[in-house]
Amino acid sequence: MTTGGTAALVRRPDGSTRATLLELLFDVVFVASLALTSTLLAQRHNWSGAAMVLLMLTAIWWTWSVTSTTTEFYDPQQRPIQTILMAAMVGSVGMAASLPMVSDGHAMVFAISYVGTHVIRGIILVTTLYRQRHRAAMVRATRFFFWFVVSGIFWITGAVSGTVNWTLWTIAIAIDLLSAAARYPTPWLGRVPFEQYERTTAHLGERYQQFIILALGDIILVPTLQVSRGPLAGLRVAALFCAFAIMLLLWQVYVFRAGELLEAGAGPKSGRPARVAPYTHLVMLAGVVATAASFDLVVTRPTGTTPVAWLLLILGGPALFVIGRALFTVLVSMLVPWRRMLCLPLPLLTLPWAGRWPPLLVTAVVALTLAAHIVIPGAARETTPGLRMRQSDD
Repeated sequence: MTTGGTAALVRRPDGSTRATLLELLFDVVFVASLALTSTLLAQRHNWSGAAMVLLMLTAIWWTWSVTSTTTEFYDPQQRPIQTILMAAMVGSVGMAASLPMVSDGHAMVFAISYVGTHVIRGIILVTTLYRQRHRAAMVRATRFFFWFVVSGIFWITGAVSGTVNWTLWTIAIAIDLLSAAARYPTPWLGRVPFEQYERTTAHLGERYQQFIILALGDIILVPTLQVSRGPLAGLRVAALFCAFAIMLLLWQVYVFRAGELLEAGAGPKSGRPARVAPYTHLVMLAGVVATAASFDLVVTRPTGTTPVAWLLLILGGPALFVIGRALFTVLVSMLVPWRRMLCLPLPLLTLPWAGRWPPLLVTAVVALTLAAHIVIPGAARETTPGLRMRQSDD
């Protein structure tokens, strides 16, 4: 239910931590962008193409992550926040639609979609919080706004000529990532205090978990669309089932065996989960996109030899996902899941021969390795559970 725009924007400590229906719709729109990113990577599976896709994937993910942080600190039932969510959806559609054409003179569409999303969010938050005389929250929103304006200069400048200036865009995304890691140090306002990261609730953990689970669906969605465009041959269907198996195994890695983000837990109140989640989940998403792209290729030609670029996607995609999940474990709890990590390099042992194997066989080897990763027991508790309960309203 939507409440009036004059109600307090900052979430109450005792408010609901459940995601709203608009937030779930927001996730679906962004997952559609990821599917397009996977398709683009399958078409441009070389080093330069992969770097280009990674940069744009990072921009799409960063938009989702910062917007979800916004709905964590501010009430998503309020009209200003719902406007921010809808603006982010429009921006996501703009970024997704321009993905295949970024190198063909449509870079400005992507840049405006990205920068516009963050600038609109900043303007709405700062003006609304100023009217409500909520100084602490307004200062927090201003810090975010300042750094997205700075990076926006590089995004727009890098697209002015119509042809992407990848150097300027790399600087722009680096500003976005590093400013967040440094807690948005802003002239005259300082940095975001550590205690604000400690005030996150189960809502933020649920948001990350929901998005990753939806994103994993791309591993089966992308090859299914490819299979539907050609003959329903037996080996193509076998590749599709292999994609389904790997999707379920990665789900096990993220949700079941590797621990859940939603539990309440103890430990030092450092706010570390909220700070490291955007970066570690970006690694996992890169793995999902690479895995979906690999199956886009494998269902097209499951037999014959496996090119090196295909090997990198088939082996590297699941490996990136497991590495991202392990990094989250290590950075949050300082515990290394050694027994499970030992399974990670096993597919690399097949590299001297895998190039001569059919792509379908290589994916089967990856699936068996992931199954071993699941079966081998890890520590009783690999992660300090939970993005912490908020202590007080700001």
